Amino acid sequence: MNASKLLSAVALSLLAAAGAAHAETYEGVHPLTSAASRAEVAGQAVIAARSADPYAEGANAGPAQVVASDTSRAAVRAEAVAAAHSADPYAEGASAGVAPLVASTVDRNAVRAQARAAARGDALPL
Repeated sequence: MNASKLLSAVALSLLAAAGAAHAETYEGVHPLTSAASRAEVAGQAVIAARSADPYAEGANAGPAQVVASDTSRAAVRAEAVAAAHSADPYAEGASAGVAPLVASTVDRNAVRAQARAAARGDALPL
């Protein structure tokens, strides 16, 4: 019984050794194929280090680029003055300004007569 166990252990170890002999070798993720010399790469690195960051945002992006416009300075100023004097389109409530006049069908004199009658204590007609 011990001989058969020993024989099976030896057979398994031989199979494992034979499988390990056919294992693949690791050659890296990508083969190195660079046509640039070390000096060229170093020069490119210096240029990249001294140039602006193309991925910078906000305050780190530096000064904004100047945009040329076809509109004259006087026209832009006139538009700004007109916008400043116009009503605020986003205003709500008390900041919306004076309410527009609405035409009423009620006679003004009739409303005054009713107000005087109410102030004197006279009964209002219903």
